[in-house]
Amino acid sequence: MTLTVLIAPSGFKESLSVDEVTRAIAKGVRKAIPDAKTLSAPMVDGGEGTTRALIHATGGRIIQTRVTGPVGDQVDSFWGLMGGEGSRTAVIEMAAAAGLSLVPRDRRDPTLTTSRGVGELMLQALDQGVERILIGCGDSGINDGGAGMAQALGARLLDAKGDDLPAGGGALARLAKIDLGGLDPRLTHTQIDVAVNWHNMLLGQKGVARVFGPQKGATPQQVDQLEQGLDCYAAHIRTETGIDLAPMQGAGASGGLGAGLIAFAGAKLHPRFDIMLQYLDFDRLLDQADLIITAEGSLDGQSPYGKVPCEVARRAAARGIPTIALAGTIGKGARQTYDHGIAAFTSIVKRPCSLEEAIEKGEKLLRRATEDAMRMMQVGRRLAAH
Repeated sequence: MTLTVLIAPSGFKESLSVDEVTRAIAKGVRKAIPDAKTLSAPMVDGGEGTTRALIHATGGRIIQTRVTGPVGDQVDSFWGLMGGEGSRTAVIEMAAAAGLSLVPRDRRDPTLTTSRGVGELMLQALDQGVERILIGCGDSGINDGGAGMAQALGARLLDAKGDDLPAGGGALARLAKIDLGGLDPRLTHTQIDVAVNWHNMLLGQKGVARVFGPQKGATPQQVDQLEQGLDCYAAHIRTETGIDLAPMQGAGASGGLGAGLIAFAGAKLHPRFDIMLQYLDFDRLLDQADLIITAEGSLDGQSPYGKVPCEVARRAAARGIPTIALAGTIGKGARQTYDHGIAAFTSIVKRPCSLEEAIEKGEKLLRRATEDAMRMMQVGRRLAAH
């Protein structure tokens, strides 16, 4: 019987795009089982690759542009106009303006990085007369709570002297007043939907500064600084708007950008896969599959909380379809994924090597790991046939 394998991975940050990961896995499958049928469902979660995936799925178009990047320099960026019927919809992935990949390694200081470019992309979409903006949150290099975005949209964040706060989450502890008088009025007439990791909170031990700040280069002292700033920011937002961000799920998405979008753009947050899978035809492909292969840069104790491998595996398990996960690194708590639909997992790195080497050889490592996993699976199939 011909084996049908559905390949449903995420991209590998700073190494391989989601499409490159998909192609590498397909090559590995065919190397081990030449007559296997492969189906592709590159999974985008609001991070890098989201805009192009949704534009491809709807027959829309990409608009190239330049905006303020996360470290304040102008960067090449883009956004999309979705095709199809219905309201005129823009799609923006925040990573295209404030992603970690846009932050040079020697400048990774989340007390200074800004989301201003996200607001600039939103303004460009509004200038095109869109009725709806879909924003994907993921792969961020910021921790400013969406403050830079808000400033781009016309809000003023002022210190005790009445001066505008500089860029970065490190300045938020000096916030004394929020002035919304200059916000772009078009925001009130535009539906803004945001795809977020629903588990990301703004504040506290599970808040964005403490959980993700170190991944973006923050020292322990800077993590405390960022937490204090976001706490001050949330308090002033509550005073000015009546919105209490602290208990809101998803408010911590992308360095707190979710919070800023709620407070300043009137956005509605959604669990990211609830939105993305509407456009990716995933359920139809899943119904045709015998096996799922998913992949992400890291598999660990955070994976069950909104990451691609477990989101895919849960849906597959509900149909009785096993899922194999491939990862660049296997971290602490990865075995928890067994309770969330993953049938088996393995690292693509089989010998000690540097991060730089693993990134450079990502395609080859992924292809070979897939082949190895499929050959092991073939042994099991033969044993089961006896």
